[in-house]
Amino acid sequence: MVVAVNKFFTDTPAEIDMVRQAAMSAGADAAVMANHWAQGGKGAADLAEEVVRVCNEQRADPSAQFKFLYPLNQPIKDKIAAVAASYGAAGVEYTPEAEVQIKAAEVAGFADLPVCMAKTQFSLSTDPAAKGVPTGFTIKVREVRASVGAGFLVCICGNIMMVPGLPTRPGFYDVDLDLENDRIVGLF
Repeated sequence: MVVAVNKFFTDTPAEIDMVRQAAMSAGADAAVMANHWAQGGKGAADLAEEVVRVCNEQRADPSAQFKFLYPLNQPIKDKIAAVAASYGAAGVEYTPEAEVQIKAAEVAGFADLPVCMAKTQFSLSTDPAAKGVPTGFTIKVREVRASVGAGFLVCICGNIMMVPGLPTRPGFYDVDLDLENDRIVGLF
């Protein structure tokens, strides 16, 4: 496992070192500084190299082979439940829209794809105020999107906002600085 340590301009060297040490103590293979928010791809180059290194080491070690939390041939809802349970959830709720999208994914032949949960980064739950390691909560899946090119289903949970990835015209073209009014424009 490689932990990306996001560096922001307000972080002190002591804070960064504490996060890196905590990650390594928790069993990470590496904890690498990621400064992509400020430097773009260059700021993530060390992280990418470390991910490749760890993947190559894992591939060479039969006892450390990657495995999903669930069999890929399980129903989509069972896969979602397995991931939610690993977070400490007691259950999963689906919006009517998510129910329709799950059925559509199954009909389209995407039922064997793995699932990816898009939720708040502030908590294992979908409630950003539930800090620490909450348990017994309910994951709220509001939408399920098939990212068939990437090879997975994305469960959009809670109030998380998704940024389009790889459209014909990337969203970053619309982000700019309004120097006259000292503000960023085009984010949302």
